[in-house]
Amino acid sequence: MAALASDKSLNKSMNIAVKHYSSLFFLPSSKKALGWVALFCIGVVGFSTFFLLGSIDKLAISLLLGTSLFALNLFFDYLLRNMVLRRDPVFTFRRTVGLSLFCWVVWLPLIILGVVFGAAFGLWLWIRFCLLGFCAVLTFRAVIFFSVLSAGHLRATVASLLQPCGCIVAFLFFWGALDTFVFIQLLPFVVVAAVLCLASALLFVSLIDRQGRQVYGIPSMPLFKAFLLNWVADLNAPLEGFLEKLGEDVDIEVSFLKFDASKPKAAIIVPLVHPGPFKNIGSSVLPSLLKSGFERAFDCDAAIPLGILGHELDLASQKQNHKVIDGVIESAKFESPNEKATSFVRITDGSASVSCQVFGKAAFVSFTFAPKTTEDLPQELGHLVREEALKLGLTCTIVVNAHNSITESAEMNENVYALRDLAAGCLNKAVASPSMYFKTGAATVYPEEFSLKDGMGAGGITVIVVKVEKQKTAYVVIDGNNMVSMLREKILSALEEAGFDESEVFTTDTHSVSATVLGKRGYHPVGEAMDQEKLINHIKAAAFAAAADLESSKVTCQRVVIPKVKVIGADRIHSLTTLVDMALRRAKRIVVPIFAFEAFLLILFLAVL
Repeated sequence: MAALASDKSLNKSMNIAVKHYSSLFFLPSSKKALGWVALFCIGVVGFSTFFLLGSIDKLAISLLLGTSLFALNLFFDYLLRNMVLRRDPVFTFRRTVGLSLFCWVVWLPLIILGVVFGAAFGLWLWIRFCLLGFCAVLTFRAVIFFSVLSAGHLRATVASLLQPCGCIVAFLFFWGALDTFVFIQLLPFVVVAAVLCLASALLFVSLIDRQGRQVYGIPSMPLFKAFLLNWVADLNAPLEGFLEKLGEDVDIEVSFLKFDASKPKAAIIVPLVHPGPFKNIGSSVLPSLLKSGFERAFDCDAAIPLGILGHELDLASQKQNHKVIDGVIESAKFESPNEKATSFVRITDGSASVSCQVFGKAAFVSFTFAPKTTEDLPQELGHLVREEALKLGLTCTIVVNAHNSITESAEMNENVYALRDLAAGCLNKAVASPSMYFKTGAATVYPEEFSLKDGMGAGGITVIVVKVEKQKTAYVVIDGNNMVSMLREKILSALEEAGFDESEVFTTDTHSVSATVLGKRGYHPVGEAMDQEKLINHIKAAAFAAAADLESSKVTCQRVVIPKVKVIGADRIHSLTTLVDMALRRAKRIVVPIFAFEAFLLILFLAVL
């Protein structure tokens, strides 16, 4: 299936992007970073200077140099965070100090080399190596700030200059104490070198930025900044701005079953929207948002299983999410007329399983390949199943992908026509069953011990119980992105032991859990990082609460179309998620020519001092 191959490629590209973003901000705590900076400045610079000067009466001034460097470093980091970048969400004080720490990691090897060569050939070599280290640090910081800051080049220039220039001034005064003319002699080099370093960094960033415009018509660096703002500060608006510009307007279909008793009782809502692409971007959080919005409007539990589709219909922004939610709520303001339902039936061909229950003239159909991988299914399958249902006189059919099993092998090679035939058999079996009055109950639990990083979305676990005569069926919907293989079978067995005749487990496929952890997938499917026994206990608790809430009910199936909703397709998402990776590959190609030429000019300038 082409859709499955496309999703596999898309997931791979998103995981590559996540790997790059997270590695940029793997930093020690503020206290540890400050401790290391103090050690480097006072311990390494101070004592290495004392070693170079080789006189006990120089110990105090050497340690004064190291202490001054640490104090200036701390002062300018504080100034940078609280004045220059006080509104920037990326550069917290921790990251500002962490960047300074990495700058000293760059600078110290050159200082130590200068000490070694200076001891052998004279102090001027030490001074030259220190100045080269200053240039390396300034270039490094300029690349970081020109790449990441959204505040413009002027503020990025100031942010780049503060820490290295403050430290080099301390060196200049120290060298001036040793030789009065050194300060005047070196100051022109510092000024010219600063201009050259900033220009080289800006050229480097500009060439990377131009690649995005050439390939996709999107500048690389603003996109990179938008990704970073989302990754480190959970800000979705900058990245969604790109998605809105690149998206296209389509009509979105939403189908739902609404159960009513003395008041609205429960709803199963299936939007033909993919809950992606990742984290809190676009429709990634739609399942939990739609659930909470519907529940507030109707004071009942709602479950949002995954429809039959892939990444071709990801919504572009939160604005589009709310357009869908408002459309669903408005269309659900009616009383349900149908009082009868058939029993729950399931058939399997040894590979796929199809379950079905008919409510009035509506059918609720679901597919799973558990315990094999059950990933996204093409929209064509949903259309084919609805055609089969129409032949049987069913006027509304909701088709769901249970999305409840994933293995190390993510391949799915199922034939859509074979699946259609299997579904047709299940529909025939359900329609042939007698229709009887039924009861429903529903409950939701929100496990406090499971977070997004564990694979649990904000929608928690919802169980809707349907009782037809003596058969009691539990529909379990977990707000997560798929489920580890064989967990579904454990849950079904536990529910059977708890007195439920039939049950099925679904995940919403929420991508709010994606891009939250490092690893091959970038997320944990349900049950991988969770205590499975605790999870099953939560499911049983919700099932018992739903069963205790059973009331005679009516139901209706509604299909609504929400016009002109902006979506971002799989191809565009793939382009966006791979663009930063492409930019980094280009950076590797141009980094040596640009900065090698910069180093050549700097060394040439130093040679004539």
